[in-house]
Amino acid sequence: MKYKLIIPTSLAEIKLKQYQQFLKVAEQNDSEDFLQQKAIQIFCGVPLNYVTEMKHKDVNDIANKIISLFGQKPKLINRFTIGNLEFGFIPNLDEMTSGEYIDLDSYISNWEEMHKAMAVLYRPIVEKQKDKYRIESYVSSINYAEVMAEMPLDVAISATVFFWTLGLELLSSTATYLGKDKQTMDILKQHNSENGGDGIVQSMDLLRATLEDLMK
Repeated sequence: MKYKLIIPTSLAEIKLKQYQQFLKVAEQNDSEDFLQQKAIQIFCGVPLNYVTEMKHKDVNDIANKIISLFGQKPKLINRFTIGNLEFGFIPNLDEMTSGEYIDLDSYISNWEEMHKAMAVLYRPIVEKQKDKYRIESYVSSINYAEVMAEMPLDVAISATVFFWTLGLELLSSTATYLGKDKQTMDILKQHNSENGGDGIVQSMDLLRATLEDLMK
């Protein structure tokens, strides 16, 4: 049986659930050749036996093209569409409820549950006027978690990196305010990683490490 091999050219063409699937495989296998095959299978949507019958050179070239996409640094994407639903990023983080924060903090440190974190950050737009919009009130991440698994990966990464950057800026501002040096920054970061209540900032280190490992 013949398959049409469509190679993604941007993170926008990759779904969050595909990335989650690949990370799970990468955690259990360290064979470079096998991971290249799985990258093509997962991100191009073809059977593994189809990939194993390809020329080794072609597998290597295609896999490298896919992996190179993770060098992209998407800026925060506030709005995107899945099917007939348009989703919007929380317009004002200062107005985030305790329920939203607790759920986000629980999920965003684990890529296996990133679709649940995205269901907190992004919800259907119920009203909009030019660049301004209002999103659906938060009830539970369960409402849109499965839908978020279908979201473009560039949206998920842009939101996660946004919090990583925000966390680093907060740490930097704190160190500056205290009049301390780099050693204080290291202490603050270490303290953050040792306390479960600060999972959002901690998760950004996880994202950075994940992307670096994937690039390798």
